[in-house]
Amino acid sequence: MSTTQPIRNKQKLQNFKNYYRDVKPDIRNYTIIIVGLNTALRISDILNLTYDDIYWDNKVKDHITVREQKTGKENRILLNKEARYALKKYHDVLISTKMYQTGNPYLFPSPRTPKSPLSRSQTYRMIISAAKAVGIQEHISCHSLRKTFGYHAWKQGSDPVVIMIIFNHSSLSITKRYLCIEQDDKDDVYRSVYQKAAS
Repeated sequence: MSTTQPIRNKQKLQNFKNYYRDVKPDIRNYTIIIVGLNTALRISDILNLTYDDIYWDNKVKDHITVREQKTGKENRILLNKEARYALKKYHDVLISTKMYQTGNPYLFPSPRTPKSPLSRSQTYRMIISAAKAVGIQEHISCHSLRKTFGYHAWKQGSDPVVIMIIFNHSSLSITKRYLCIEQDDKDDVYRSVYQKAAS
């Protein structure tokens, strides 16, 4: 089974981000993708967010605090401009839904099961559909959102130690492998070998 990949290509990433905003409008799906790409949270933690985790007095909070299901660690996360924009747009749609009005506390409530979040399988299908539609051929899954955050943070020069801390990894080598940076390093060697001698 192939390893889940980050979305490396910036144009394809932009198209992927905007698929549920512009091509097949769905504010819930758009918001899930934007939150995933901007918080580095695992999809299980995103789906377990509640309305109260995100909003205070009908406004998007600056920071959220999440206790990660996998590690049990508490993580304080800044909601950046892109995440806040999506969550602000999503707010009015969410509070008008039957799920919200009948007491479902989740940010992304299940449309079928009372007081439950959207399922991981539904989220996976939504992400795969968008990835295929914009021509992403790599092995993409829900986890690609988290990996894409780290990959682009690393590539644009963010402190690798801080990225390692965000992901709760014990070493930089684990973070590089997790983000598929090591594969990129190897690919660069394959691309460049003999090129200098040939030119």
